[in-house]
Amino acid sequence: MASILVVGSVAYDSVETPFGKVDHALGGSATFFSVAASFFAEVKLVACVGGDFSQDDLKLFQSRNIDLTGLQRVDGKTFRWSGRYGYDLNDAETLDTQLNVFADFHPQIPEAHRDCDYVFLGNIDPALQRQVLSQVKSPKLIVLDTMNFWISGTYKSLKQTLALVNVLVINDAETRQLAQEPNLVKAARKILSWGPHTLVIKRGEYGVLMFQKNSPDPELSAFGVPGYPLEEVFDPTGAGDSFAGGFVGYLAGVDRQDTRAMRQAIIFGSVMASFNVEKFSLNRLKELTFTEVGLRYKEFRRLTHFDDLEEEY
Repeated sequence: MASILVVGSVAYDSVETPFGKVDHALGGSATFFSVAASFFAEVKLVACVGGDFSQDDLKLFQSRNIDLTGLQRVDGKTFRWSGRYGYDLNDAETLDTQLNVFADFHPQIPEAHRDCDYVFLGNIDPALQRQVLSQVKSPKLIVLDTMNFWISGTYKSLKQTLALVNVLVINDAETRQLAQEPNLVKAARKILSWGPHTLVIKRGEYGVLMFQKNSPDPELSAFGVPGYPLEEVFDPTGAGDSFAGGFVGYLAGVDRQDTRAMRQAIIFGSVMASFNVEKFSLNRLKELTFTEVGLRYKEFRRLTHFDDLEEEY
């Protein structure tokens, strides 16, 4: 089993959906990623929090055996985000963002973390993502997440960072925005020409698409899975980061990056995201067992299985 270095945000979220609300709940990209990934591999977290960060929330990380050596605790308040969802749970309306101590965050990777084989660059400024890469040694796989804010505001810087990574994980709207191309296949081809060998496109309740370039073959290989059909969805906050945690966590757990492992990792990412949305904040992941994870993986297999045509066809 290999270890994962994750760099991103730890925050407090206030979220309202048609099915309820929570205030001051533990959140942030690195939080959801770390808890999801910890089901599969050892996680080393680098982030910053304020003096108001609670001991109970630290204990949650510790209960998942997440290494907090790189968690900076500084004077001030922890990053806060407030958002609201309507019945279309694919779109969040941001009500308030208070960066607080996160505004001055400059990742310092502890020496003991610099030889991690797997690196996940959470949704932060692309320049900071490059700072992280300048401090690590020779990881086997570098996975990057970004969002529309960085695509529109730091486009050139983001492309510089993309040239240094192996896998990009973004949603379908961000894929089109980044490539400036409405067709996802054409967008994927363009993005993969900039450096990454794999593009993973999150499509919310509609599932996931993965495109890979297989040099010297000019054709892209594609793999897609549907969203897991859920009767109750309470809070989609952190679903994308939980997906990334399951995806990278599985790859680190088996310590492989071949196409077969990547496809299995897509399913495990989808499994973790499907559990995440069943309750607010981290409440479902807190109580989740690996037995449940394995059972839902098998349910995904049944969901997507179909037989070959008979010979007469």
